[in-house]
Amino acid sequence: MVRVGWSGCAALQFFMCKWISKIVAVVLFSATIAVAEDKIPLTTSLPEAVTTGTPVPFIVPKLDPELIEWPKFLVPAGTTNLALGKKVTSSVSDSDIITGTLDLITDGDKTGDDGSWIALPPGKQWVQIDLTKEADIYAINVWHYHSQKRVYRDVIVQISDDPTFSKGVATVYDNSVSGNDHPYIENRFGKLIDTKGAKGRYVRLFSNGNTSDKLNHYIEVEVFGKPAA
Repeated sequence: MVRVGWSGCAALQFFMCKWISKIVAVVLFSATIAVAEDKIPLTTSLPEAVTTGTPVPFIVPKLDPELIEWPKFLVPAGTTNLALGKKVTSSVSDSDIITGTLDLITDGDKTGDDGSWIALPPGKQWVQIDLTKEADIYAINVWHYHSQKRVYRDVIVQISDDPTFSKGVATVYDNSVSGNDHPYIENRFGKLIDTKGAKGRYVRLFSNGNTSDKLNHYIEVEVFGKPAA
């Protein structure tokens, strides 16, 4: 009979723990690779650069650098633009809309031509997209007006399952005075917002005029995600 002393037991336990740690590390590494392989670059069609009118000079504190290329952003495979063709409502009645119609916001047309954008009255206004069912939302891209360099004020983007946004609201972007995000310059790349997989059926976007005039414009809004399981 072979007897193992306390030192032998300790050595055996150390040996076993070492191999178990290696096995766990391999499993975690494999899982990480699997997750990474399931992510793909987010792509979308971009409008051509269009310049109209004389730019109005502006000075905006804490302004983000202007985008010069489409941001590199990964999303789960199977992610699509869930907003395309979906119904849009707003904080004003149809008769109070200055220019355009709400369906322009989700029609897929991102050009800066007249007839491709909508203008809402001055003041804090919002538009809301109904995705028709709850979804896992990974990113939102918004074009307010890219034919002229300008900055839109108090841009806030929220997600909820409540159409009135009175409960269960996730704020995914806020460049107002009370928010943590910075204002940005409008151009053909839009504004890509990382929504970190927030769940919801409705997307609401606020603005409060811009540095060129007091109106609130939208060309297109894309909501990238997948229907929730």
